[in-house]
Amino acid sequence: MSSTRSDAPEVRESIEAKVTNDVEMTDAPAAAATSADTPPMPVDSTAVPAKPDASDKMNVDADADADADADADVDADADGEADADADAPGEVDVDVDADADADADADGDADADADADGDPDDGGASPAESEPGDLLDIIQTLNTYLSNYKDDDGEWWAASFQRIPNKRQLPDYFEIIENPIAFSTIRHKISKKQYNDFSEFVRDVAQICHNAQVYNRPSSAIFKGATVIRDLLKQELQKLVNKGTIQPAEAELPDLGELPPAEESSPEAESEEEEEEEEEEEEEDEDDDDDSDDDGRGRRNRKRGRASFGRRQTGEAREEDEHKKRGRPPKVLTPLEARIHNVIKGLRKVKSDDGDLLIGPFEKLPDKTMNPDYYQVIKDPIALDNIKRKAKRKKYPTVDSVLKDIDLMFNNAKHYNEEGSEIFEAAVELQKQAHGLVAQEKARPDDEFRDEDGKLPLAEIQYNGQSWKVGDWVHIRNVNDMAKPIVAQIFRTWQDRAGQRWINACWYYRPEQTVHRYEKHFFENEVAKTGQYRDHQIEEVLDRCFVMFVTRFNKGRPRGLPHDKEVYVCESRYNEQTCRFNKIKTWASCVPDEVREKDYEMDLFDQPRRLKKVPSPIKHLLQADAKETDELPKPTWGAPNAPPIIGAVHRRPRESN
Repeated sequence: MSSTRSDAPEVRESIEAKVTNDVEMTDAPAAAATSADTPPMPVDSTAVPAKPDASDKMNVDADADADADADADVDADADGEADADADAPGEVDVDVDADADADADADGDADADADADGDPDDGGASPAESEPGDLLDIIQTLNTYLSNYKDDDGEWWAASFQRIPNKRQLPDYFEIIENPIAFSTIRHKISKKQYNDFSEFVRDVAQICHNAQVYNRPSSAIFKGATVIRDLLKQELQKLVNKGTIQPAEAELPDLGELPPAEESSPEAESEEEEEEEEEEEEEDEDDDDDSDDDGRGRRNRKRGRASFGRRQTGEAREEDEHKKRGRPPKVLTPLEARIHNVIKGLRKVKSDDGDLLIGPFEKLPDKTMNPDYYQVIKDPIALDNIKRKAKRKKYPTVDSVLKDIDLMFNNAKHYNEEGSEIFEAAVELQKQAHGLVAQEKARPDDEFRDEDGKLPLAEIQYNGQSWKVGDWVHIRNVNDMAKPIVAQIFRTWQDRAGQRWINACWYYRPEQTVHRYEKHFFENEVAKTGQYRDHQIEEVLDRCFVMFVTRFNKGRPRGLPHDKEVYVCESRYNEQTCRFNKIKTWASCVPDEVREKDYEMDLFDQPRRLKKVPSPIKHLLQADAKETDELPKPTWGAPNAPPIIGAVHRRPRESN
């Protein structure tokens, strides 16, 4: 028999939407849950806790991390579009001012009518097989069938169409999609009885599919999912016509416009683009790995293969190594972050006398539908996954601040559960252990948190009267061309045993530092993100600058940035192995995890400016006898820790798109 208190009035569900890449998703206004209208929740996008069981556990069947990133009409690949590179000679006007109004609630609340287990409800029989009812009954039956449909292989094709993306996290989506809509929007309209005729519903479903096909590449799973749902809709509409439930005119799908030309990335480019995302996922998975050393250094040591501070080679091997693509630097923890990490990890190791881990009931919050009374009794609910997320986002300024949240979590459990119950006693023991772990970590000197190379991570570096930290855009001394400093973004900061302070920064190449077709055009002040993450002494940093994504560059400047600081525009990644430019879809995937949620304010121009593309600055380097059958030329390299002295141009055929 459960010992939880259940005398509080019932409350309406409001599940926090959580996604991977840190892309919060947003719904149309949520409707109250009903047993007949329970839409699906993608397993990999929203953590949905379950009801406490008889042993008082806040047991939840949910995704372990709130950073899943697959719940939108967006392809999981961050940068799928290849550069078609079909600019004609001369200037090319590019109008990127396409501000679209959208239903994008920034708080990311999920539908109130969400399944606790994250799986779609059984869609049931085809709507045509059901008994005819009134208009809303028919619409609701068909909507449930479409949004929950799984094929014979168990593939849930509508999983990515449940919610509208968050406008703050995916601004380009709303630049491209004029009428954002999701199945949550339809469910809300059904609950509010806003459909006056059947064709309005048909148009909404067709719009969901059209949006997905406009925004995503034809080779993507989401594009295919939109095709499946659209075909399924057509089949079901025809069945309803044959049965006499609707008129033929009501079954006609609207013409929503042609799909844009496909701009596909090559398999090699897609592999390169996905690599960084996979590395981040691996690092996030390791946050839950208890095999690392107690000082939190194990994870860093396992990742050293991708670090850019490995042992140098000599001769041609060294040169090749210096110029090849470098992966993202491994995640490193400052002493504060390491202490917090160790406290959380320590709590997850505490076991009962029977050998069971005690932390299980506290990993996730109870489901609000199954346990509405919990949220009436507990006014400030919090679980371990909330604490981990705040720690990952650098929200705790001290170890004591994380202990305050840990105490709140266990005090909530003791308040909600009867004294003497299993979960009450677990909370008492874990709270005692937490205080001991915090005291132990605070007693350790910072020097103990150096890695095996003697690196001590720093939260920031004070240099030249300024503070330099992760996420800052900087100009770095370019020994190959002092007039063109390296454009870069800081990803890591640390100090070595000798006291020298370092940064690890991602380089952005200027057009003249790349290899490209001679007819290619670029924006003025354009740079391209590379896979080069290099170590530099802080003294190599010359000044601040800023890089803006192409969707915002023409609208204004970052607020507070002095007018003498350079601002660059970026729309593509540059793959140095294939010499291809691949358009970036999700800017958040390009920046450090620490700053993904920290949007910057802008001083807007009076009117958005029209961006113009101009010919390649090294077009003149094309050899007179250049042929389409030539090998790809190589850039001219100089000093190893700097971009190429000069790139190269060629006449090779454009890559197929």
